[in-house]
Amino acid sequence: MLTVNMHDAKSKLSSLVEQLEVGQENEVIIARNGTPVARLVPFAAPRRVGAARHLLAGLHIPATV
Repeated sequence: MLTVNMHDAKSKLSSLVEQLEVGQENEVIIARNGTPVARLVPFAAPRRVGAARHLLAGLHIPATV
């Protein structure tokens, strides 16, 4: 867990995001005047297995291979 102040976070945002992308950091805490105010974490896409199955059930769409 890396903690950076607001000014550093603004000037090094691209670098902080890259560290999260490659797994070098698992979260970055952004502080204002030494007080944590935000947490930057990698995005994890939600799993959507079968999310629209009930909407498509009556449409008789052939399955694609």
